[in-house]
Amino acid sequence: MKKLYGVTTAMVTPFNKEGQVDFEAIKKHTEFLITKGVSALYPLGTTGEMLKLTVEERKNIAKTVVQTANKRVTVFIHTGAMNMEDTLQLSKHAYEIGADGIGVVTPIFFPTTDRELEEYYVKVAQSIPEDFPVYLYSIPQCAANDITPELAQKIASRCRNVIGIKYSYPDFIRVTEYLEINNGEFSVLPGADRLLTSALAMGCDGVVSGVSSAYPEPFVHVYEAFLNQDYNLAEELQRIAVKYCETLKGGSNLSYFKEALRLRGMDVGYMRAPQLDITEGELRELEQQLQLLAEEAAFLFKD
Repeated sequence: MKKLYGVTTAMVTPFNKEGQVDFEAIKKHTEFLITKGVSALYPLGTTGEMLKLTVEERKNIAKTVVQTANKRVTVFIHTGAMNMEDTLQLSKHAYEIGADGIGVVTPIFFPTTDRELEEYYVKVAQSIPEDFPVYLYSIPQCAANDITPELAQKIASRCRNVIGIKYSYPDFIRVTEYLEINNGEFSVLPGADRLLTSALAMGCDGVVSGVSSAYPEPFVHVYEAFLNQDYNLAEELQRIAVKYCETLKGGSNLSYFKEALRLRGMDVGYMRAPQLDITEGELRELEQQLQLLAEEAAFLFKD
């Protein structure tokens, strides 16, 4: 089974001024990321404003990304939703359109017990072929529900296709515990962009990066340097990647990703309400900060 690895980009979802999904922009953004050398694509997650989308919109976006990528890179579709029925429907659809696998966030807002989470994931995993890979997705600071290592092990023991976890909370002790699941065969990727080199050193397969949706180059270069065992270079590049994380607010305001892409000539539109685009003043400040960073990191952007 395929797995997520390297720089897995959590993609933004482009909207036009009327709040409709811009599918042409999705195609262009997919091409942009593939051209820049990312390892895998992860649309429709938190960075993709998943909960603001209808099931049909999510299906159409997933199909657009899969068809545009055309097997040139690994594509995992995030299919977690507010209810079981939608999650099952989206998961089956991801398989049917030829995605390489899925990620599924925990149920959100309403507190769930470990027993409820276990049965939820088992039902999702068993609703699709057992050779179609599933990543658990834990983001407790947003979802209000967490996946303990013990729970992840139980789910993986019951479902052969549950092969890993995206863990979007910066707790490295927890990461080490996930890495022990299934005798060290469990795939682990943090969702914290700035932890890429540290995560790789611990044995993680890579990172699921939202910042790389706008600036993939620093992260791709970090990953390549690490693979080449040039750890001093990887450390130097990671410092630059962290500066991009800080400048783009680390995903706390997704409008920064979209405006950064627009400044790069890649128009991915606007935020969908209730979130708003950044102000003119914030945009000017962002432009100045990115210009300073571009001078420092010019060597990363040479073709």
